[in-house]
Amino acid sequence: MDFPWLSIIIFLPAAGALVLLFLRDDLAIRRVALGVTFADFLLCFPLLLGFDASTHEMQFTETHTWIPGLGIRYALGVDGISVLFVFLAALLGWICVLASWRAIETMVKEFMVSLLAMQTLMLGVFSALDLFLFYVFWEAMLVPMYAIIGIWGGSRRVYAAFKFFLYTLAGSVLFLVGIIVLYFQGGKTFDILALMQADLPFALQSWLFFAFLVAFAVKVPMVPVHTWLPDAHVEAPTAGSIILAGVLLKMGAYGFLRFSLPILPEASVYYSTFMLLLSAVAIVYGGFLALAQDDLKKLVAYSSISHMGFVTLGIFALNGQGLGGGILQMFNHGVTTGALFLFVGLIYERTHTRSIADYGGLMKAAPIYTVFLGLFTLSSMALPGLNSFVGELLILSGAFAARPVIAAISILGALLAAAYLLSMFRRVALGAAEVGERFRIWDLTRREVAAALPLAILVIWIGLYPKPFLTIIGASAEHLLEQVHGVEGTE
Repeated sequence: MDFPWLSIIIFLPAAGALVLLFLRDDLAIRRVALGVTFADFLLCFPLLLGFDASTHEMQFTETHTWIPGLGIRYALGVDGISVLFVFLAALLGWICVLASWRAIETMVKEFMVSLLAMQTLMLGVFSALDLFLFYVFWEAMLVPMYAIIGIWGGSRRVYAAFKFFLYTLAGSVLFLVGIIVLYFQGGKTFDILALMQADLPFALQSWLFFAFLVAFAVKVPMVPVHTWLPDAHVEAPTAGSIILAGVLLKMGAYGFLRFSLPILPEASVYYSTFMLLLSAVAIVYGGFLALAQDDLKKLVAYSSISHMGFVTLGIFALNGQGLGGGILQMFNHGVTTGALFLFVGLIYERTHTRSIADYGGLMKAAPIYTVFLGLFTLSSMALPGLNSFVGELLILSGAFAARPVIAAISILGALLAAAYLLSMFRRVALGAAEVGERFRIWDLTRREVAAALPLAILVIWIGLYPKPFLTIIGASAEHLLEQVHGVEGTE
């Protein structure tokens, strides 16, 4: 426990990025980036195997004085909520490198450096226990993500990158103001665990709740601050889309779990119905938008708005089933939607078109690709026996217990998901047209199978046996509810 596991996991990619600066050969750069990210992933296994799921206490903690005059510390630690997302970020890191092996042909060194820098900052967000340190990681992510979209993206990459930057920066400014207010009102400390014990008046909690809401809602994203997401996804390279869907969107929901609920419990309870309504709007609206898309990447992007609506629905149900399901679904969404963006990118490499109308008969041309795509499509529509079904079932159970009418409206989102996902798969894989005759199609290579296989294993494993994941989440989710309901019970 005294070994600095988290520091090594966080900063190993940054060290790898420094090594890449001295390399010139593109193949060597790709191999070093893959080796560093895969080693980082392997280091997460001692973290999971040594994790004590029976307690909500922070584990693998590290604390060092950083700026003593302001009480700022270098403080790290993980609980049952954050440890899964450290693992997810590390898993998607090396998958992104594999996804970029052929797709990125220019400025390979700069791209891999940006990717590794992004990896360090994402891991730091999920591990920071000092609010100032958290904000540094949170805000610094803008730079490499902006570069990934703006340099290696599609034809409208500059517009998409600029829009992403402006939306996220606007939310972050309010977040910073909230942090400063919380610092002075919470006892002049940035210690997240200490701030959870602060007794803040309801009026202040309400103001902070909405200041944080803007920043977190942009990241999720929630309607109406969602419009940056489709542009960013469509223009981003495949690795950028995987990072956006798999990790960045989770940071908004993680903000609600780490700050809004435990630090502002009274406001969280008071505004929970409002948040449930916003979640239902995102679920249904995102579903209708996805249903109208012909662009394959836009369809998956809009589906993320709907699926992340289920996550916030579970979180603000404020009961055990909803919260546990919401956290699990955050993880599931990272796996499934990250995989869908991977497969959109792989077929785009072969055809250079994302229009669903251009496809058809892919099953004959690339049967292995089609089997994987079918699995991830069924996962995204929450088929029983696959991972997303478990999360959505728990979320809807919790939502019905909290607000039955809102939960009933949200079910429409599940029906819409079945409609647009099955329609997409039928047109792409089973249509009458022969895509193999129109484009030069080849099936998955060993490298591509290696990228897809761990995601497929997680889809099936969680669907059939979710207990290990729910056990990791359990104690921390229960403690979080105790913090919230301690206030609710006094009203």
